[in-house]
Amino acid sequence: MHELLFLKSLAIILAISAVVVFALHRIRIPSIVGFLVAGIMLGPHGLHRLHLLQDINTIQILAEIGVILLLFTIGLEFSLSRFLKMRLEVFGIGGLQVLITVVAVAFLSNQWVENRNTAVFIGFLVALSSTAIVMKLLSERAELDTPHGRVSVGILIFQDLCIVPFMLLIPVMAGNHGTGEFLLTLGKAAVIIAIVLLSARWVVPNLLYQIVRTRSRELFVITILILCFGIALITSEFGLSLALGAFLAGLVISESEYAQEATSSILPFRDSFSGLFFISVGMLMDTSFVVNNPGVVLALVGGIIFLKFFSSFLSMILLRRAVRTSIQSSLNLAQVGEFSFVLAVAGIEAGLISKEIYHGFLSASVLTMLLTPFIMQSSSFIATRLSSQKLLRRLERIKETSKYKEFPKRRRDHTIIIGFGLNGKNLARVLREADLPYAILELNVGTVRNMKRHGEPIYYGDGTQVEVLHRLGIAAAKVLVIAISDPSSCRDIVKTARKQNPDLYIIARTRYTAEVDDLLELGADEVIPEEFETSIEIFSRVLSHYQIPKNEVFNFVDMIREDGYKVLRQTKATTRKPLFDKLTVLSKVVVELYTIHDRSPVVGKSIENLRIRTKTGATIIAIERENRMHTSPVPAFRLKAGDLVYITGKREDINRALIYLSSSSSSIIEDGPE
Repeated sequence: MHELLFLKSLAIILAISAVVVFALHRIRIPSIVGFLVAGIMLGPHGLHRLHLLQDINTIQILAEIGVILLLFTIGLEFSLSRFLKMRLEVFGIGGLQVLITVVAVAFLSNQWVENRNTAVFIGFLVALSSTAIVMKLLSERAELDTPHGRVSVGILIFQDLCIVPFMLLIPVMAGNHGTGEFLLTLGKAAVIIAIVLLSARWVVPNLLYQIVRTRSRELFVITILILCFGIALITSEFGLSLALGAFLAGLVISESEYAQEATSSILPFRDSFSGLFFISVGMLMDTSFVVNNPGVVLALVGGIIFLKFFSSFLSMILLRRAVRTSIQSSLNLAQVGEFSFVLAVAGIEAGLISKEIYHGFLSASVLTMLLTPFIMQSSSFIATRLSSQKLLRRLERIKETSKYKEFPKRRRDHTIIIGFGLNGKNLARVLREADLPYAILELNVGTVRNMKRHGEPIYYGDGTQVEVLHRLGIAAAKVLVIAISDPSSCRDIVKTARKQNPDLYIIARTRYTAEVDDLLELGADEVIPEEFETSIEIFSRVLSHYQIPKNEVFNFVDMIREDGYKVLRQTKATTRKPLFDKLTVLSKVVVELYTIHDRSPVVGKSIENLRIRTKTGATIIAIERENRMHTSPVPAFRLKAGDLVYITGKREDINRALIYLSSSSSSIIEDGPE
């Protein structure tokens, strides 16, 4: 009976959420918003009054599985080495952001609540942002590797680590436990994190190697799930959250060569369960509290967003991040996190907060989550507008004064490379080998410091700022190459650079085909979509394998690249058929190799005597002898043992030629010379 109730509840939830998500998708509203709205509808003050759902607890368990799998796959894509490179973002900016938020919220809350511990605890609740929502949206928008994406992820990781001391401090602040017990539990948590991370180098890769050797996909998937839920369970036993344990499990596997296979195996499970998590978050919202206290809830929402934005922005500026990056990252984090709900439940059970504070916090938190997709969609536009204001531009100049002194004083006809990822590094290597002048602009401080030690002309700065481009000599530059993964910044750089130098040749890289026309209109001379260039490389090699002439392949590639890859971006089929017709004909023409052995009847015979073209229809186009190629051999050329003969023609002609060359010597000689 219980199973039927569960299946009924699950079917109702999936049906309603599917309808809501589909309806909102038609007006281009993100699916996360749809799941949250569906959760609100299915919550205690929505359709739940109709008694449609009778097994909410099991649904919430599935939702917890969803967030575990979501954080696990994010850990798989992140890698431990990348995590260690982000020490400043995680512990520096993240630590400062949490500290500023807790202090500011505690100070303001202390004006309304009498207990200081309660005020500090409210600061704990507000300090955390939604790892699940922000990372999912950054991943969907391919912005995890952008400057604002890296900073956002770093802060989110530190906030998740803070769950451990926050949870352990609740009984201490409520007066139920002493400081000694808190420190002991915190030490245990630190030890278990260290053990999990150290296993990434020795234990897990060897385990997965043994599993892969069995060639059993079922066993591999089961092992991955065991590692995911097992590590999450172990960390939970030591006071950490299940989701943080799942993220650490993903980091562990990401260091092995089986990370991609693990990701593909988990994705179906993740996508099936993560929607339930966002639905369960929406269910927490008490709509009656919002209706009865609209002014209070809206004030809380506005206050939370402003305080989260301010604390994040201030922490990034203090640690010398670019103004534009700081604004965009701060907007990404201007919501309350899902783990704050866990803290809130523990807080009300310990008596740290009242039910009124609990319901007000939950209502405001869900609304901030609901607004997050819209804020992140407009974050680039807002960051561009705000960073162009006089006050913030002056702040940027003051912050970067010491760095500007390192910029080159005189440079002409050089190439400016913005972004020093893989593409930027390859371009710099080629320019250096060709002895052509160039300068690099990069927003990653660690990359700038490291590459300067290797002698690269690399400088720290934001390419969207006019002053930075002038320092790099944009007015006298010959070429500008934009090799960053931030679409909005790429557009701003193209627009700014074109205004500063009308004669500049601008090449922009993009991951999105939709960006091509916009970048060309803004002033880019060439826009290179990564996926199309990969397609060109693939079909060029395929055509070459079909013996299509090289000049035809090059002509076709040039045609594809004309007008910003319009041929590949057209949805309707083109009527152009010459290349296909040639491919159909030439695919029947092949090249075959034939080795002349010691006892072959053609040894010592000349091509003229063989009359192979007259006899078979095939043609000898080349002969390789002692590692030397003789192309278009003359009729008097005599064959020797060991020669490698290249024969071309239709397949049936070549088959006749191979039989003919293997026939007796008398049948060849009796016809005489041609």
